[in-house]
Amino acid sequence: MKFIYLLIAYLALAVAFIGVVLPGLPATEFFLLAAWAAGKSSPRLHRWMMNHRLIGPPLRDWKHNGVIRLRTKLIASVSMLLAAIFLCLKVAHLPSLIFSLAGMSVGAIWIWSRPSL
Repeated sequence: MKFIYLLIAYLALAVAFIGVVLPGLPATEFFLLAAWAAGKSSPRLHRWMMNHRLIGPPLRDWKHNGVIRLRTKLIASVSMLLAAIFLCLKVAHLPSLIFSLAGMSVGAIWIWSRPSL
């Protein structure tokens, strides 16, 4: 079971870092998932994430207070909005467009349903 948690941690971490540079793909949820899975499988990876200069502070906010900073919420939302506009202008395949917009909507709803700092 430890291997599965470790696999989840590394996959979520990879998707989160991709989400940092790819508008529309939320990173916050994936960083939180990676930290949770790393906490169950790899103390070393978990420690690295919690002490990382960029991702550590939001992870510690979540771990200790269960909050997501307002700035993080705004950046994620603006990023998803810009990606949604781009998709609406450039993607002609309706199922792909609906699936993408639905995914971004679920991510935004989840982020905004969490308490802010």
